[in-house]
Amino acid sequence: MKRKLIAAVALLSALALASAAADKKEPLRVVPSIDFDRYAGKWYEIARLPNRFQKRCAGEVTADYARRPDGKITVLNRCRLADGGAIQAEGLAKNVGKGQPNSVLKVRFAPAFLSFIPQVWGDYQVLALAPDYAWAVVGDPARKYLWILSRTPALDDGSYGRAVAEAAAQGFETARLEKTRQMQAEPRP
Repeated sequence: MKRKLIAAVALLSALALASAAADKKEPLRVVPSIDFDRYAGKWYEIARLPNRFQKRCAGEVTADYARRPDGKITVLNRCRLADGGAIQAEGLAKNVGKGQPNSVLKVRFAPAFLSFIPQVWGDYQVLALAPDYAWAVVGDPARKYLWILSRTPALDDGSYGRAVAEAAAQGFETARLEKTRQMQAEPRP
């Protein structure tokens, strides 16, 4: 419990700083609309900008999204640690609403009892999405957080190049991207 509280406080601090920095940046260009029934399921992290909350992740990073009856989305992030162990974090995503596209979400990994605090909700904006939902680029308005995701553990060079180019065009420091170690490609369902 103490670890979760410390993690929640660290996340709150990071989100507050990111929010303050976001005010100085031009708004991101996001995907106009997402079909969440197609977006749901497992995504493999292909690359990310380094961040503190994933510092211990050595590889096999995945995110599972499941649509809930209330319209929100359950998020389950997992990764393998250097010692072979694994950790996971369960969160909740919701549409921002207020005239925003449904590709602009808020995500919370802090305990539910902290939901009333705006700073526990991080920005999750889908910047690019392959027409067949094979890969996606997700970031935040401060350009501090960026993930390139794929439906498979490996992403072909052309798709990866398009994803990186989209992020770079929106002001992300793509030279800092770290590729994620994934197990050999699994068959696509």
